[in-house]
Amino acid sequence: MICGSVASCRLTEDELAARAVAAIVGAMTQDAILERLSAALGPKGVTADNETLAPWLTDWRGRITGSAIALVSPKNREEVQSVVRIAGEAGVPIVPQGGNTGMVAGGVPRPHDQAILLSLRKMDAIRSVDPGDNSITVEAGTILSRVHATAAEHDRRFPLSLGAKDSATVGGLIATNAGGTQVLRFGSMRALTLGIEAVLPDGSLFEGLSTLRKDNRGYDLRQLLAGAEGTLGVITAASLRLVPAAPHRCVAWLGLETAPNALATLRRLEAALGDAVESFELVPEAALALVLQHIADTRAPLEKAHRWNVLVELRAASDPEGLRTRFETALGEILSTGLIADAAIAESEAQADALWKLRETIAEAERIDGMAAKHDVSVPVSAMPDFVEDATKAVEQRFAGARVVAFGHLGDGNVHFNVRAPAGADDKAWFAETGGAVNRFVHDLTHAAGGSLSAEHGIGQLKLAEFARLADPARLAALRAIKQALDPGNIMNPGKLIPLDNSAENP
Repeated sequence: MICGSVASCRLTEDELAARAVAAIVGAMTQDAILERLSAALGPKGVTADNETLAPWLTDWRGRITGSAIALVSPKNREEVQSVVRIAGEAGVPIVPQGGNTGMVAGGVPRPHDQAILLSLRKMDAIRSVDPGDNSITVEAGTILSRVHATAAEHDRRFPLSLGAKDSATVGGLIATNAGGTQVLRFGSMRALTLGIEAVLPDGSLFEGLSTLRKDNRGYDLRQLLAGAEGTLGVITAASLRLVPAAPHRCVAWLGLETAPNALATLRRLEAALGDAVESFELVPEAALALVLQHIADTRAPLEKAHRWNVLVELRAASDPEGLRTRFETALGEILSTGLIADAAIAESEAQADALWKLRETIAEAERIDGMAAKHDVSVPVSAMPDFVEDATKAVEQRFAGARVVAFGHLGDGNVHFNVRAPAGADDKAWFAETGGAVNRFVHDLTHAAGGSLSAEHGIGQLKLAEFARLADPARLAALRAIKQALDPGNIMNPGKLIPLDNSAENP
């Protein structure tokens, strides 16, 4: 290859992947790899059928379609170990996949990977529940809603929820350090994961399912694997923290005129009600309008429209009447200050669910309305109210006609900052021309505010370049060193989370 400059001589990640695949094919034929996988997992554990593979090779939002030589579905940890060992000997990439509900294409192969797609969906056993220890141990393919149901059978609950709870798996939630709507009180998936069992890149089994709350034996591999996006091993099971059941809830919808008023309202509610405040979701007028326009069986919860809205949920184990009375008193006091303009408290579970539907269907309403550049960012909680207002103005001024919908979890500083094309524009053409600049602009605003370009969805493939651009060198060097130490063959989900060190010139 003839290059006109040093920069153009550097290998892209896809080019390096293609070269690696070419070397693999020379070392071990694809048929030989499939034969070894079939011998280890049985004929029902391996498929190379293109029609069967197709749905799992594209991320659910349809942005990335990769390639794989096979889809493997192990039934237990020993079979996972066999797959990892075979892949390591052949030098073939492995892409672990749970429910394929990720937002950054971290659970699908890259176009040139020719990977082994490793599905954990058959590994969905509930291994144990210990109410006395407030813990549950489940396999990685267990879906979140089943964890909720099992915990409820023991008068406990697992306090993490999100819209994809009927398809998202525990392994995927840990690998991406998922957040959801209750981080305000209970933290993200890392905080709720007591132990992890995982197959490491050399095929060894890390048996770390202990539910010890105190354990000072050096580096915490559990925390290292959580959020690693499958780049350091395959999570096969996990022990999760449960909390006492809190069957009584109060849900309300508040109307406000400014985002800073929302944060002041949260702090007043916390002072009055303490840990009963579990969710505090900030919703702009534009997002609510999209839901009311596109989602069936929804209606405005307040008589008048407000620039900003808040969905707040309280939970308690007992005394529902007392909880509601204290909530009404607190809201009345806040109303008298002018921080909120109006409020509606759900009178039944059906009304509470209807209010949550307004929040949980924002993404669906946006999708129906047209394309959007979606940004999952975070800033310090105290900075979030000004950020959503100031960044919205900045983006709409910088990109004429662009329409911002910024909503999210005010209690933990997580903003879903989405930018839509101008009204009446060809959104595909607009994003093809402008989308990259929009992403960089939003991420620069976030970085300047002391924030992160990834709050709860991970880096995956889609944020890799921006992560490399904005991350400090020490962070990137440490990530690469850890990856090299544990996965020197780079077989575990390559091309995700960790930007390639592309300093070497193309020979």
